[in-house]
Amino acid sequence: MEPTLSALAVLVPEAEPAVAALRQRLDRSASRGVPAHVTVLFPFLSPHELTPQIIAGVRHVVAGVPRFFLTLDKVGWFGERVVWLSPSPAEPFRELTHRLAGRFPRAQPYGGEFADVVPHLTIGHDHPHEVLTAAAAEVQQQLPIHAWVSTVHLLVGRPEPDTSWTTLTDFPLG
Repeated sequence: MEPTLSALAVLVPEAEPAVAALRQRLDRSASRGVPAHVTVLFPFLSPHELTPQIIAGVRHVVAGVPRFFLTLDKVGWFGERVVWLSPSPAEPFRELTHRLAGRFPRAQPYGGEFADVVPHLTIGHDHPHEVLTAAAAEVQQQLPIHAWVSTVHLLVGRPEPDTSWTTLTDFPLG
């Protein structure tokens, strides 16, 4: 089946030892082949709209943001339903999201559902609070996690279970 969705994300392989097993159980995106990541812009454009001109536009925007050093050192919550790691600094993620949404106004973060987009690396969601709390405690023991951020990935896939997301291309930061 052809992909129907796309996303721009920063992959954080350095976080995998701490979160991979938990994400497999607690985050649907992990079971679809999406590695540990901080979302920059989702949903992006439909995969059939990803023309060479669109790709060039993304490349230009991403190149305008310098690469940076990332630390994941705090566990955060959205209510009691989503547990996540907080990236520091968060500002480069916000800048990437703002610039890309400005360049591609049809692609608003999370479809415009949230007034403030909080950069985060999801550990788990939509499971009993006790399960998510235990996951948070397990990950907390393995913090901090450090990584250089030098690339934004364009991922494509489908929303249905048992489908796989893949990297279509990547874009270097400046």
